[in-house]
Amino acid sequence: MLRSACIRQLRAMGLICRSHSLQFSPRTISTNDFKSVYSLDKLYPNSNPEFGVPYSPHSTQEDSDKFTGHIPIDQLTIKYSRSSGPGGQNVNKVNSKVDLRFHVPSAEWIPEDIRNKMMEKFKTKINARGELIVTSDRTRMQIKNLADCLQKVREMVEEASQKPKELSDKDKTIRRLRTERAHRERLRQKKLHSTKKQDRNVYVD
Repeated sequence: MLRSACIRQLRAMGLICRSHSLQFSPRTISTNDFKSVYSLDKLYPNSNPEFGVPYSPHSTQEDSDKFTGHIPIDQLTIKYSRSSGPGGQNVNKVNSKVDLRFHVPSAEWIPEDIRNKMMEKFKTKINARGELIVTSDRTRMQIKNLADCLQKVREMVEEASQKPKELSDKDKTIRRLRTERAHRERLRQKKLHSTKKQDRNVYVD
């Protein structure tokens, strides 16, 4: 009945002729055809969604000292907890907040020189055991907060890997003049303060 109604509707719209017959063939839909908008390959196209498969990048000797952007999930410690902030009763029922941490000195997926810079640059976010702690509760979805934590780690590694900018002769001269000017101003203020204290002294014969 439903098929006949569909055919009549298509003929009335002029999409098919009366002599044309439609052949409906059943199609098996696989679960692999469906991809959620929150799947990891859409949130992070360059990441490896197969957590159980060890990551083996095809890198050369020149790229061994660079961060590839890949973060091995099996070397991270991930915990979930209740999130704070607005969200209704769902906040009290779902563990959406993500606490991600890893041991920086033993993280071989980060070059050694970058690890040393991270230990110095982000020492306020590293505990006594040498673990870098990153948290996220931006959204009310666990997978998106995990993606946000991974992005924070990538940004921290990229920030630590940046080399200091080489100053030009002009910039060096400007910096030197500013330093000398600040030094002269400091001495002038010190002298004024000393003169003011001397004027407060009362001499009695």
